[in-house]
Amino acid sequence: MTDESWAGWYRDRHGSEAVILTTDGQQLRIRVRGSDFEGVSFDGLGPVAGAPPAEGVFDLVGGVLSDCVLEWDLPIPVLVSGTVRQATLSCLLSLRRADPDLYLALHLDGAVYESNRAEGDFAAALATVQRILPPGIQLQTCIACAFSDYFPTPLRGLSGGLACFRGVKDAYRGAAGGGDVADLWERRTGFVQEIWSCREFEPRPAEGAGTGHRGAFPLELA
Repeated sequence: MTDESWAGWYRDRHGSEAVILTTDGQQLRIRVRGSDFEGVSFDGLGPVAGAPPAEGVFDLVGGVLSDCVLEWDLPIPVLVSGTVRQATLSCLLSLRRADPDLYLALHLDGAVYESNRAEGDFAAALATVQRILPPGIQLQTCIACAFSDYFPTPLRGLSGGLACFRGVKDAYRGAAGGGDVADLWERRTGFVQEIWSCREFEPRPAEGAGTGHRGAFPLELA
């Protein structure tokens, strides 16, 4: 995977500044006020080993950045009537409370498609956006891919806990439940960010075999 960099802003009670978020689809990195942080989830960004941040400059809870707001934009591929196009996804993440508040807005052809204002994770926020997209428009990120899934448990984090099975595509295509995914779990390629996309993307089937543990994307609301 090739690194991508996304321009954004970091804000906390000490002030605000422009930042660059960098990711390879798995590990996230950010430099704020001369200090480097990294982690697999946006709410788990801790100081890089051997590079402790200056005291009193950040609010760390459990060793990770907290009581702050991150805002950034990234290009995101979408399929429009069979043609891949580039849209822009605006992300606003508040870590000022015990539970993260996430808001996403997809910008495409002058229109804006928004998630709820306080989503709990990227999977839910992206599903909200997909549900309101016009017919014929599909997100093309890892959360919508045919080869991604969560461990067969209701628990999942804010981001980065999505398993990729692109290395065992044929086996995963036959997965139709939590037991099937659990059997394949140790054969996963790795974990990816829900907003990441790679060249091996394939649309997730709407039902039946190949929908794994988490089912289709997005799931139909009751």
